[in-house]
Formats: sequence, structure tokens, C-alpha cells
Amino acid sequence: MTTYLDFEKPLAEIEGKAEELRALARQSEGMDVEAEAAALDRKAADMLRDLYKSLSPWRKCQVARHPDRPHCRDYISALFTEYTPLAGDRNFADDHAVMGGLARFQDRPVVVIGHEKGHDTKTRIERNFGMARPEGYRKAVRLMDMADRFNLPVITLVDTPGAYPGKGAEERGQSEAIARSTEKCLQIGVPLISIIIGEGGSGGAVAFATADRLAMLEHAIYSVISPEGCASILWKDADKMREAAEALRLTAQDLNKLGVCDQVIKEPLGGAQRDKAATIDAVGAAIAQMLEQLSAIDRKALIAGRRRKYLDMGSKGLAA
Repeated sequence: MTTYLDFEKPLAEIEGKAEELRALARQSEGMDVEAEAAALDRKAADMLRDLYKSLSPWRKCQVARHPDRPHCRDYISALFTEYTPLAGDRNFADDHAVMGGLARFQDRPVVVIGHEKGHDTKTRIERNFGMARPEGYRKAVRLMDMADRFNLPVITLVDTPGAYPGKGAEERGQSEAIARSTEKCLQIGVPLISIIIGEGGSGGAVAFATADRLAMLEHAIYSVISPEGCASILWKDADKMREAAEALRLTAQDLNKLGVCDQVIKEPLGGAQRDKAATIDAVGAAIAQMLEQLSAIDRKALIAGRRRKYLDMGSKGLAA
């Protein structure tokens, strides 16, 4: 069953009418409604094109959070073979919001790490809606250390509203764990590629996305704070999230202009949820291209280039 966003309600009505006609025809022999249904399909396609022609930043936030978008586990299942998950931070527990392990990408051994939000109520609760606790970031550090030791490229898939802000997480050193993960991203001497597949929220995303190459899906977002949180702080009113989304410049297109995002990966018309297979294929092609570029660079140059990239980022942002 298709999930429609608020601004897609007129589209839902048209597509619903087309489906009702076809269902009626299936129940009544001899009834030919295909011409009418096809006309509704054409109208729906035109409306979909108009809706997605120039999405506002707030609408992009809604698309980035769409529950039907492909999640980390979908990308791992489709793009990686021989995936062997590794669990735990060797200190406290295993965080189910963070997936990670050894795998092969196009027959090349790699380490893949990502946030997993879950696909239904049960798994969303189990995965804590993609909000990692300290043990999740410490697990990522452990995996990046292993990748560095065995000269394996690291691929991260980012999709989180932000790190979990609960009392237990703070008691176990949430900010320190995020800082250590970000530091480890800057230290490893192997190619590090990060793809923001949905939400890239705050330090919880930065901890996986301080990479040699950062790509974003066309309707993904990446920001220091959510629009709702920003509005609550600046205007004391969470309902001003639309204005906050405009001000934050959190879209892939804005961040590409600012030099934060290296590549924008095109999504199918209507968003990744409309054609998951095509979206996953596009992400796979982008990873392959970036991995080929980085594979020719030696260890010392990788570390130095990554460091320089983030030191220069502030000056590029000011210039933009």
C-alpha cells in the first residue's frame, strides 16, 4: 500500500480512483475501464512531475523521512555479497540502530556500516528509529579499525534523525563516542565513502560521514539540527520548521554548491520510494565510481586529502 505525504494528497485521490476503476472491472466481467484508468494515470504522472519539479526544502525533508524509502538493510542486501554482520562494541552492548560488517562489493572485500531505521513498528522500535547510542558509534570505530588493519575500504550508509539523546546514552558518553567515531574517520588510511540515503541528522550523521567522498541522494537532507529543533530554538515555535528548513540549507543541491556534498545521486520521479531498485542501482554505480577514483591514492595521501577537505570546508562555505 502506497504511503502518501501531505503535499501528495491530490495525487493520492487520482491514483486511488484509477485503482478503484480497475478493481471494479476485475469484479464485473465485460466492463472495460482501461481507457478511463489510463487517462487518470496520465493525469497522475503529470501531477507527480509538477509536484517534484521544484520541491521546497521542507518538502524535501518530508521525502527524506518517507517510511517507504529503501533503508540500509535494503542496500546491503542488493549491493553487497557475503555480508557477515559483526556485533557489539566489546564494551557494553550491541546497538541495533547501527548495522555493520564484512562484505564484498563487486567482488571486492569491504567493510560496510550504516544506520538502520526499521521497516515496521516492531523493527523500528528494535532499531530505535535509526538513532544510535554510544555503543553503536563504538562498534563503528571497532569496524573502522579492523578495515584499516586489513586494508579494506569503508562504505557508510547514513540515515538517522540524530544520535539518541536519552539519559542512558548520555551517561555512557554519547558525545565522546560521536567524537571518537568522527576522529577515526579522519585517521584511517583506506578509502572512506559515505552515502546519505535519507536523513543526515547532526553529529550522529557526521560520525559516519567524515569521508573522502560524500554523496547524497537527490531528496536526502544533511544538517546540524532538524528544522523542528532549529525552529524551537530560534523562534520558540516548532511550527516554523518550514522557515528553518529554508535557512538551514540542508538539501543535497545546496550542500553540493557549498562543497559539503561531492555528488548528488538522482532519484526516480516521485522519490526513492517509487522505484527502490532503480535507486539502489544508482547508489551502487556511484559507490563503484568513487571507489575506483580513491583506490589509486596511497595511504598517506588519503589521510592528508581527507584532512585538507574538512579544513577547507569552512572557507568554501563562507565564500558561497
